[in-house]
Amino acid sequence: MSGSNKRRRPLRWLLAGLGLFLALGLAGCQVDVGGQTLPSSAYMSDDVQYFAPGPEFKLAREAAALKAAQQEQKLLGP
Repeated sequence: MSGSNKRRRPLRWLLAGLGLFLALGLAGCQVDVGGQTLPSSAYMSDDVQYFAPGPEFKLAREAAALKAAQQEQKLLGP
């Protein structure tokens, strides 16, 4: 009986290694290869982030305040 267990040990190690390899392969981790960040295998089912479009010129309030200050200075004179 002891001899049959010794013969099955390499098969068990092989199956355990194969199972570990498959589990890691199906995990879908994001990897960095040669400076590129490649997506995980689940990127198609990942939630999508939406950013609403904003104004083209991001400093509109600041530009309006500067223009108002310049006009005020023109009215007050030099």
